[in-house]
Parts: sequence; C-alpha cells; structure tokens
Amino acid sequence: MKLQELLRDIPTLTVHAAGDLDITDISYDSRKTVPGGLFVAISGYTVDGHAYISKAVENGAACVVCERPPEIDVPYVLVEHSRRALALLGANWYGRPAEKMVMTAVTGTNGKTSTTYLLKAVLEQAAGAKVGLIGTNQNMIGDEVLPTERTTPEGFELHKLFRQMLDAGCTHVVMETSSHALFEGRVHGITFAVGIFTNLTQDHLDFHVTMENYCDAKAVLFQNCKAGVVNADDPWTERLMKDATCRRYTYAEHAAADLRAENISLGADHIAFDAVTSSERVPVRVNIPGGFMVYNTLDVLGAALQLGVSLEKSAEVLARVPHVKGRVEVVPTPGKDYTILIDYAHSPDSLENVLKSVKGFAKGRTVAVFGAGGDRDKTKRPKMGKIAADIADFAIVTSDNPRTEDPDQIIREIAAGMEGTATPYVTITDRVQAIHYAMDHAERDDVIVLCGKGHETYQEVGHEKRHMDEREIVADYLNK
Repeated sequence: MKLQELLRDIPTLTVHAAGDLDITDISYDSRKTVPGGLFVAISGYTVDGHAYISKAVENGAACVVCERPPEIDVPYVLVEHSRRALALLGANWYGRPAEKMVMTAVTGTNGKTSTTYLLKAVLEQAAGAKVGLIGTNQNMIGDEVLPTERTTPEGFELHKLFRQMLDAGCTHVVMETSSHALFEGRVHGITFAVGIFTNLTQDHLDFHVTMENYCDAKAVLFQNCKAGVVNADDPWTERLMKDATCRRYTYAEHAAADLRAENISLGADHIAFDAVTSSERVPVRVNIPGGFMVYNTLDVLGAALQLGVSLEKSAEVLARVPHVKGRVEVVPTPGKDYTILIDYAHSPDSLENVLKSVKGFAKGRTVAVFGAGGDRDKTKRPKMGKIAADIADFAIVTSDNPRTEDPDQIIREIAAGMEGTATPYVTITDRVQAIHYAMDHAERDDVIVLCGKGHETYQEVGHEKRHMDEREIVADYLNK
C-alpha cells in the first residue's frame, strides 16, 4: 500500500517521506519489522519505541511514524500521538472494516463482560445478526472462539480482528472497551452506534491515580458514539456525560430514567423484574443470580432498543441465555451438600456485589475465598478485606495474581482491613490449598465463593502465567 493511502485522514505534523512509497507491513515492535515496513514508535510507560528506530531500520523499515524526529537519516512521518496514529493506520491498512459493521462498546468498572455476552445473544437471536465479540473472557466471531490477551487489543490488532469479523459475515460487533484503551487511543477513530456505561467504582487507580481521571477516560467513548446508554443511578454519570456529543438514553432502578426496573425479584438462580418505559411494561427474567445483574440486563435492553430490537423480543432471548463463564458460575460438586461459585470479583465494588447477592440466597454460610492482584492499586486491598469481613460469614484470604509482588505482603495489606471485625478468617498463601481448605471445612448448605479469577485459567507469578483453572482444582480434589 502507498504511504499516502495509509495516511488518509491521519493528522500529521510533518511528512518527510514520499507519498508513493510502497509499504509492505506495519509494526510497532522493531523485532517484527520487515523490509519495506512502516515502524510506529510508541512512547510507552516503561519502554520508548523511539529508542528502537535504529533497530527497525536495520531490519528494513522503509519509513517511521514518530512523535519526535529520528536521530538517524530515515524517511519519517511526525505525529502528535503515535498510538492514535497506529489505530488509524490499522483502519486504513485493513480497509476500514469497522465502518461496515454496527459497532457497540461497553465501558465501566463492572458488568462489561456479562453485558456483551447478553447483548450478543439478543442481537443474534432476536435480530438475526452475526456478531463479533471482543472482551475479557475471549474474542468471538459468531460461535468461533479466539483467545485474548487483554480486554481491548492494541489499535492495529483491533482492526485486524474487525477485518476477520467482516470477512466472516459479521454485521455487528459488541466489545468491552477499557479505560486504558480509551485513554491511550486504541479505539481512536471508531464511531460507535451505541456506547454503554455500566458503573464506576474504585479500580485501576494505579494507572489513573484519581477517580476523576478514571471517569474522564471512560467519557471519551461518549464523544465518539451516536447513542449513549447510561446508568442514571451511578453518581459519576453526570461527569461522564458532561462533554458527550451523543444522544442520551438512561436506565435505572431508583432514579428517573427512560428505562426502569420495577418489581424486582432476586432468586438463588435468577433475577426477574418489569422493564418499564413511558409506553410499555415487559416482564424480564434472566437465569443468572445477583442484584447487580438487574443493571447488566437493563443496559442490554436499552442498547437493544437503540439497535432496533424491542423489549419484548429481548426479554424472550434473555430468558434462555445460560450463565456467563466466570460470572457467578456454579462449579459441579456432585455428592456434596455445599455449593461452590466462581466469580471474577476483583475490586471492592464487585466483591461487595457478589457477596451480598450470595448472602441473599445462601441457606448456610457465605464463605469468601479471595485475594488482590499484585502491581495494581494497593489502596483497594484493605477495603476488600473490610468488605469481606462485613458481609461473609467466613473468609479465606489468599493469592490472586501476585505478579512481581510478595503475595504474603499483599495478604497482610488485605487483612489490615479485617482487624477488629468479628468475622473469622484465615490466611493461606497458596490458592490451591486455600480452595482445598474451604472444601474441607465446608458445612451443610454453605456457599463458597471463589473470587477474583473468574474466567482466568492461570495465575500470574512474577512475569509468568502458570496454569490454574479453579474448576479443575475443585474437580480433582473431589475425585481424590
């Protein structure tokens, strides 16, 4: 592709390269640069791609996209923001596939994964669409499952994925969009038909530092979509929508809203409520427990309405949707008189939500097995400890993904929030042993909630991902 075609609609500061230069490939890793390729130098948080321009040229780079002029003689394009440029380059390289599909993005601290899966089901079964899904659990093209490394891929890979989806016949894309991705510009240049906001609670402050910054990162989505489906009960919504350019559609349990949940009923294996607008009232049932699922369902109903699917048709689909992996997921325990659930709860709010939900239907004790991730926001650790002590009947504090931190130190910081509480708890660093301990000490009708890993089938220790699937841990221990 010619350089001038690649640069279509990309703001540039200076172009020191011929427009008819043939580009054979695009990379932002100098090790993957090939002869005739375009190397994009990204200023990262730990590594600056500008330091690798020479290496990229050695590997054959024909041109460089950068934020400051190279120190060596090479054709280059100067831009203000390399990562945003990379996203736009990806769009142009792959033929702008996002413009040919109906795009929906979901942002918020909690509920993104459940929302995307439910909305995918509604669009497929009620609207006859073929849907691509991008998210934390996995990426999907229709029913085909693709592995994923992060919630929202880098901009160039994102458009490659869109191209695959379009070529496979997808008409719609539903994707989780993290605050990191919005802040960094990974989805820069995409216009979404619908943007969904679930909620905002403490998480990722190691990156954003303040809740205001965290909110403002997510607000970018609503400056790049046509309709914003937002949670009117969330106190951050007004700030989020302050500079929004989209039309607003609100949902709520308590506040005045375009779509409300009334007559809410929470069961051990479902939620039910009336979805109410100014013109209709439709009964809704979803076979996934938890009060937070009411919001995850309301935002799906609201988004589906914006995409042309009626409340009645959405409700028919939602009544048939199975559990989402790692979200209040029941683990088989044949022959045992206790229940084990797996949930991705890894923030104070999500931990509180799942434990309160379980507390509401558990006939026996609510037992929390949880930890906190290393190399992430440390301030949430004692808060999670206090939440577990306030809600659970018994708690086991263990490792999550310690990464490069000392897991025992993380546990001590969690346990600091449990001091002075009457709730009994133990600390067991090894997560497998912690799960075994919970099973060994389970009482009749207990509900053991394994919090934090959810869909993950690994544990990050140091810089290594080690296989760890809690479903296998439970099954293997029961077999022994």
